Amino acid sequence: MTNSAGAKSSEQFPPHILVVDDDTRLRTLLKKFLRESGYMVSAAANAAEARRQMDALTFDLLVVDVMMPGENGYALTKTIRATSAVPILMLTAMGEATDRIKGLELGVDDYMAKPFEPKELVLRIGSILRRAPPHAPERSKTELKFGACRYDLARKQLTSDGAPVHLTIAETELLHMLAQKANEAIERSDLGVTEENGFNPRTIDVQITRLRRKIEPDPRQPRYLQTVRGTGYILRTDP
Repeated sequence: MTNSAGAKSSEQFPPHILVVDDDTRLRTLLKKFLRESGYMVSAAANAAEARRQMDALTFDLLVVDVMMPGENGYALTKTIRATSAVPILMLTAMGEATDRIKGLELGVDDYMAKPFEPKELVLRIGSILRRAPPHAPERSKTELKFGACRYDLARKQLTSDGAPVHLTIAETELLHMLAQKANEAIERSDLGVTEENGFNPRTIDVQITRLRRKIEPDPRQPRYLQTVRGTGYILRTDP
């Protein structure tokens, strides 16, 4: 994976960018270009989807379009700024000075009018990230490695070969519980699946099978997410 002017190497857990734009073609192009430039990238088609992703994951920078159906980029930025200082680069087809000023007044860090050169976008993202306060050093201390995968405990984020791996809410919580006690066997009851609380214990087996498909080189012969007979499961990590 190549590195852009602002991206860190995958060994250092590259910055994670959320692209929020209702244009499917543009989202796809931006995801491809930014990933090739060394970033992890997720995408959302609207403000509501962006909020759901932000509730589950931590992002280093947002690329937000202004003109979206329903809640537009200005309104989304305003609500984000009420609780978060995450850097925001705003994209819009409106290039008037008044539009740029409105975005800057709401707290965006930079502003680009469409159409734009992808290379310039990458350079601006790199510049914003260099100016942003660095993340606390716990990132590397809370990162677990197993094969091609890395899991960041603080961010509840799984990557494989530097690219984000999509997890359902249930998978996210299950992996987080296993990661908190990595290399220790955990009983099914401690994973929250018991007859007493109304869940079938076999439900956890289904979730484990799904997780294995996402982290194991060969899910049929798991090396990292292993079954402990008579007990439950264990997440084994690399030294």
